[in-house]
Amino acid sequence: MSESEEDINLPSASECEARCQKFAEITGTDTALAMFFLQDRDWDLDRSLNSYFQERDGHSFSAKDVKLKPENVGADRIKKSYNSATDPEPFRIRVMSWNIDGLDPKNKRSRVEGVCDKINKEKPHVVLLQEVVMETQKILEEKCPLYDLVPGGEKEYYTAILLQRNFATVEDAIVMPFYSSMMLRNLLTVKCTVKGIKFDILTSHLESTREHGKERKNQLKIAFESVKRADADRTVIFGGDLNLRDNELSEIGGMPENVYDVWEVTGKRPEAKFTWDMARNDNMEYSSKFKPKCRFDRLYIRYSKPKALVQPVYFELVGLERLQSCQRFPSDHWGLLGHFNVLSRLPESAKK
Repeated sequence: MSESEEDINLPSASECEARCQKFAEITGTDTALAMFFLQDRDWDLDRSLNSYFQERDGHSFSAKDVKLKPENVGADRIKKSYNSATDPEPFRIRVMSWNIDGLDPKNKRSRVEGVCDKINKEKPHVVLLQEVVMETQKILEEKCPLYDLVPGGEKEYYTAILLQRNFATVEDAIVMPFYSSMMLRNLLTVKCTVKGIKFDILTSHLESTREHGKERKNQLKIAFESVKRADADRTVIFGGDLNLRDNELSEIGGMPENVYDVWEVTGKRPEAKFTWDMARNDNMEYSSKFKPKCRFDRLYIRYSKPKALVQPVYFELVGLERLQSCQRFPSDHWGLLGHFNVLSRLPESAKK
């Protein structure tokens, strides 16, 4: 290509500046670094962001490197295809998300065993977990033998994703650190198939406390960009303990196009709204008479194109019962459980 042809394809100066600003805003870096990435990639913003996160912020590893139980990592398991004829619920996928409060030292084993009991009872096909620590990871692996665990870290505390082995296959996993985080936060993405449907499953524990709202909003923008960049033919589920206030979502421009809040689209049931409710949950000591309640934990879905393959139909809270072993709740957060219909396999009676 001649120099004149390159100049013709180069965006205008104002457009170059706008793309630099957008890159810096999304990555939390500066326009100098933005220009470095954009210039080398013909000023293509999506390519530049992908390269940045892969080369600088991301740690990518293949399915064979995911920390699965050794006896279940064989090629036959990885290549195993889903058979809807042997599935008692071929039309239903369930996704759970839960901050299991691994940093609370009190009754830790009893509480995480309570989480495992709920997982084994509800049988979600995918589980997004936050505040996992090495001690609780070992209990999860011991008490939830039907699941493969993909960790989002291994030091201090971290996120993890569980996938029910008979219905889900891991393709790839990526951990994207938030380098500006003061609290070791990151974004864990697992590419997988669940009941034969291609998914990108993302979870994060965004920066905590009101004082860190600016960092939290930046992390949420990065997460939403990852949701938007996912291949169009994949359904994307993103959720976790986002520590989110409604005004913060508005301040970043709301949810991206084609991304929906599962609680909202399933009817906004008031009894399933508040996931951190100190009026009902007394795991955390709080001396004030005012007992705050917030919708910190959320689940989002981005539909696949050219048509949606799954549809959220019900949303509920779990972990609402005290454990007999310690008379505490499994966590100071309630867990979320989203129910999704697989549209192509929905019984005729359910379509009416």
